[in-house]
Amino acid sequence: MPSDEFRPVYHPAGHDAELRFAVQELRTGRWVAMRNLLAGTADWASWTRRTQVLAAVAAGTDTVRAWRTEEPHSLAATVMHTRVAVERASRAHREGHPRTAELWHEAWEACQVCAQQAPDDPVPWVCLLALSPLDRRQRVAEHRVPPPGPMLFPGPWGLLDEVVKRDPDNREAHHRMLQFVYARSPRGSLPEAVNYVRWAVGPAPLGSAVHVLPLYVRIERYRRERGQDRALDLHWVTDDAIRDAQQALHHWFDGAEAVGRGDPAGAGAHSLLDLSHLAHALWGAHQFSSAARVFEALGPYYAAAPWTYRIPDDRGDTAREAEELFLRARTRSLQAPPP
Repeated sequence: MPSDEFRPVYHPAGHDAELRFAVQELRTGRWVAMRNLLAGTADWASWTRRTQVLAAVAAGTDTVRAWRTEEPHSLAATVMHTRVAVERASRAHREGHPRTAELWHEAWEACQVCAQQAPDDPVPWVCLLALSPLDRRQRVAEHRVPPPGPMLFPGPWGLLDEVVKRDPDNREAHHRMLQFVYARSPRGSLPEAVNYVRWAVGPAPLGSAVHVLPLYVRIERYRRERGQDRALDLHWVTDDAIRDAQQALHHWFDGAEAVGRGDPAGAGAHSLLDLSHLAHALWGAHQFSSAARVFEALGPYYAAAPWTYRIPDDRGDTAREAEELFLRARTRSLQAPPP
């Protein structure tokens, strides 16, 4: 298909065909495909990712409750109930809903029950991490545990440890910690976020998605500084920005295949958001031939972030302009000569 005719597709499941089918069934109120998908999910990385995507779809429905009614002893249904409870509490918090405290308590209770019933599962602990940003003042003791190293912050380190015990390379857990940092101190949190990702990336193995974390912090800094600096596009061609992009490319994108974690485009093994952030960072750094490889891995799929952050706030149709920017970046990169 000619590049000028290409139009990207957004789907939360991305390349994961089995998950796409389960999401489709879930949207029509059917839960059997979700049950079967989770029954066949053998690794914690896929389990964490699939339950997260399914919960985002199921949170506005009663489908998981119907599943639990039919199969009250299903551990997978209990995990999904927990996921949905946490998703609903988080949405209520973002929207300033008056029931936020009630939903938060219900979600916390669900996490406790789930952790007891599925003691080897990292997801209940990931869910507790997801609830930690709701406690902006860190009133809960488990949200102000002393840090494991200098230049870090008191926070939910015990919860992170519980995840790491069960799944040492859990991608979502680190992103939940970043959300906690931003919620903890919105104005002064960027230095803390930088220190956190340096701490997290240090021991991360080859092929780990943790190596993409610096790109998320970099786009957050860009988002906050937009309008304060007339040369913001230069933000992406500094030595630090180029280094971050290249390290994510080599240590995650290339490293995943090198250690047998598979092709980043394969079977939903990698987050569309991670691919999108890497493509954006390489394009912004003028590493066009490298960016082309990542755009090819994205295939037909598209994630709005981080492209929306490049669109000024005063534009009328941010979503459309972000997609057009993505298409221009994709076309420019795919036209680059090979290295």
